[in-house]
Amino acid sequence: MQVQQLMIVWSFKLLLAGAQDRTITYLFTRTCAVEGSTVLLPCSFTPLKSFIIDGINVPLKIIRVRWCRNHPVCQGDTPSVFDSDSLDVDPQFQYLGDMEGKCTLQISNIQLKDEATYRFRMEANDSAGHFTNPTGVMVQVEGNPVMRVTGSNNSEVREGQAVSLQCSTSPCSFHRVNISWFRDDHALPEAGPTLHLGPLTAKDSGNYSCALGTRTQSRSDPFSLQVEADSEGETSHRILGVAVAVLVVVIALAALMLFLVIKRRRSAVSRSAEQRHRGDVVLPSGPNGEAQRTDQNVEDVSYAAVHFKQKKPSRELQPHADDVVYSAVVTRG
Repeated sequence: MQVQQLMIVWSFKLLLAGAQDRTITYLFTRTCAVEGSTVLLPCSFTPLKSFIIDGINVPLKIIRVRWCRNHPVCQGDTPSVFDSDSLDVDPQFQYLGDMEGKCTLQISNIQLKDEATYRFRMEANDSAGHFTNPTGVMVQVEGNPVMRVTGSNNSEVREGQAVSLQCSTSPCSFHRVNISWFRDDHALPEAGPTLHLGPLTAKDSGNYSCALGTRTQSRSDPFSLQVEADSEGETSHRILGVAVAVLVVVIALAALMLFLVIKRRRSAVSRSAEQRHRGDVVLPSGPNGEAQRTDQNVEDVSYAAVHFKQKKPSRELQPHADDVVYSAVVTRG
């Protein structure tokens, strides 16, 4: 009898220990969403793998998952926004989890009537594996939130710069909500939470505002953007600076070209003089005292002077110098 009681006590302790292993975790327990937006409720769970009864280890398997609204336990015939056993699926509520550990719920186009506390429940092939986290996630829905426009730069910018305008609201999420933009109460073709402008011109100046879709009652207060044009003095200085820079470049190029031309001409003159020096050869003076010039390709000729004297002159010699006879000797190289 005592042995049986001990077995019951130990089985109950093991059951409690196994129950402690069952967990459902919500990433946050409260959130806020703008009406018409899409909301994610991140969730994860750890199921009980097995339990012991009468000394036997009984394995468990999750066979059903549910999300309920405003019910502390989410069991029995409690209405569910999602039930894996139901064929009637509401497309507004999409289960992004599985049967093993993920239990995220997505709510699309959330409305004011959807404001509630949502809880997840898992059910196994034995009631020992059933579990609901009663904490749940409280979802608050904002119908007409106050929108606000902020700029990446100051409200005063210069032409040529770029700026980004951000449309935001209170901590409420407005994921997948169409954001409309206006300038001076005129609708702009751009849409989305961020408006990119640039390069800016004077015509981009104006009062910018944003709103949730076509709901004009949610339009933000205007954000004044003033695009300042460059002053005439700054423009003149810039033009003068560019002109001076261009003039310096042109002068430098002209000087370089002149230097190259002079260098080329000097080189040509030097080569021409050298060729003439090599091509002409100056010979000794001829009979008339004139220098003779011949080309290097002609045979080289050398002249020699020969003196003849008579021992017994037959006639009176002229008082001039000895007669000179020139003989040409041809030398062949």
